[in-house]
Amino acid sequence: MRIRTTTAAVTVVLTFGLVGCSNDNGTDSKGGTTPSEVPAAASSAPTSPSSALEAPGTPDSSGTSEADKVVPPAPTGAQRSAVIAAIKDVNPKLVQDRDKAIEKARYQCVNLDGGVPDTVDSAMELFSYNGVMPTEDDARHINIGLRNTLCPEA
Repeated sequence: MRIRTTTAAVTVVLTFGLVGCSNDNGTDSKGGTTPSEVPAAASSAPTSPSSALEAPGTPDSSGTSEADKVVPPAPTGAQRSAVIAAIKDVNPKLVQDRDKAIEKARYQCVNLDGGVPDTVDSAMELFSYNGVMPTEDDARHINIGLRNTLCPEA
């Protein structure tokens, strides 16, 4: 049940990220974004994905600022290869869909930066797909790999 809840929450977050949230009231006749808006929209995702990933009744991590909960941008080049290699080292089946693995890694970074109280459990939930269910040890290794590649500790 927790996997379904997490999957639904991630889907909602991604939907808003793809569609975009806008303050535009529809009166602008340009029909596009201004150049100054593009970097902000391209460089960040919704600022509070961890709240969508938290289970109902989970206390809010009030000690963490919103800036700490931002999903990191999708890695490219050598960094993307390093993230894929770190996850593949834990279980090669987790990277059969590399785009999905990167997406899961980005959201796990939010969890590692204070989004959830139990990062091992969140890694197990996020990376349980395509019939693969990581163990607690696998989840710990995923977290270590992500800290070394995509989301180092501040």
